[in-house]
Amino acid sequence: MNEHEIIKGCLKNDRASQKALYEQHYSKMLGVCLRYAKDKEEAKDILHEAFLKVFTNLKNFNGTGSFEGWIRRIMVNTSIDHLRKNKQNYLIVSTVYANEKASAMAEEIDEEDLLLNIDKEEILKAVQELTPAYRTVFNLYVIEEYTHKQIAEMLEISEGTSKSNLSKAKFNLKKNLMHLIKATHDK
Repeated sequence: MNEHEIIKGCLKNDRASQKALYEQHYSKMLGVCLRYAKDKEEAKDILHEAFLKVFTNLKNFNGTGSFEGWIRRIMVNTSIDHLRKNKQNYLIVSTVYANEKASAMAEEIDEEDLLLNIDKEEILKAVQELTPAYRTVFNLYVIEEYTHKQIAEMLEISEGTSKSNLSKAKFNLKKNLMHLIKATHDK
């Protein structure tokens, strides 16, 4: 079945089409959810909730743009909704940029070592170790390519907070990755 046939079948509540759509997009969309979740179980919960939204709102897909992009947007929005719904108030962490000492330490990190010595699973793990606020802004800005203004509107924070959280996320991510590299070298 091609994508158009699968969508048509899903609109008719055909279980085989729904299964085909789910299986076709499962891995990639789990990857999207993993970037926002604290662990794989939370990512799967978000993924399943998002797929329910995909099936419910499929009638609203107008065919402009890529279908995968449409699904991705639902995954991202569901991830953000999940963070809000859990009322852990972790989207607003700070309105102050990372202090000068943290910035100086971040600049000392040799980024080539980071790239040469770690694999994607370690990078994902390091991203998941960021606080939810830092992880969310990092993903929205770096991966999804939203502007700080868009992020501020989505998360109901100021642009300054978005910029601050991105700066701190990058610093903490580098720090986490350096710990991984050091641990690998010490073995």
